[in-house]
Amino acid sequence: MAVMLFGEVADNYDQARPGYPGEVAEAIRAYHGGVPTRLVEVGAGTGRATEVLVGLGAPMTCVEPDRRMAERLTARFPEVEVVVAAFEEWTPPPGGVPALACALAWHWLDPDTRNRRASDALAPGGTLAVFGHRYDYVDPAQGAAIRAAFESADPSPHRDPQDDWFHADIAGSGHFTDVRLVPFRRAVPLDTAAYQALVSTFSPQLKRPPELRERVLSAVGATVDGFGGTVVLDLRTTLVLARRPA
Repeated sequence: MAVMLFGEVADNYDQARPGYPGEVAEAIRAYHGGVPTRLVEVGAGTGRATEVLVGLGAPMTCVEPDRRMAERLTARFPEVEVVVAAFEEWTPPPGGVPALACALAWHWLDPDTRNRRASDALAPGGTLAVFGHRYDYVDPAQGAAIRAAFESADPSPHRDPQDDWFHADIAGSGHFTDVRLVPFRRAVPLDTAAYQALVSTFSPQLKRPPELRERVLSAVGATVDGFGGTVVLDLRTTLVLARRPA
């Protein structure tokens, strides 16, 4: 389960994972038509997206199923209400909430019910904001070499979803109107240790047995060292905004 996977690396998660651009909050505010009277974040983890969402200035509730992640979240954002529960177990307040956000956790929610549950959690006319990163490489040669390093250490097939897969998921659900996609893109340089730390927080890596994890980290680390000790990520952030019909 994702809860067990990411709780294992709670101490490193918020340090290794890159944050989100502040423009995400600005786009949510503009779409919503101002500051929501309350914002609920689903699958908040240790708060990598929370640190941007608090910039909206709305009272916040974070729903996070892993207690270890929730403890770090509470320590970082004492002003935020933290509920330790899976989204499927959380009960929204009567009448729903004006805004609901989910960052890099939409794929962990039940695909058969996530859109309906999100719609039901929102007040009529409420805003849904789903966003996440896609990791690529500025230099195609670096990307090819790193992918080859992963495959040399672990040839098991792994296919990344499309950048905007959750746009199609939300737009095709029939539960929302005015569905919009807002892309952001930036270059993020990482040294070898920082890149290995990032890889260590990815779910495919956490699912590997310990010896295989070490082989993967060694292989990608040697590859980045071969570039002079720095890899530059092409970090693509996709924000999907949608509205529950009034």
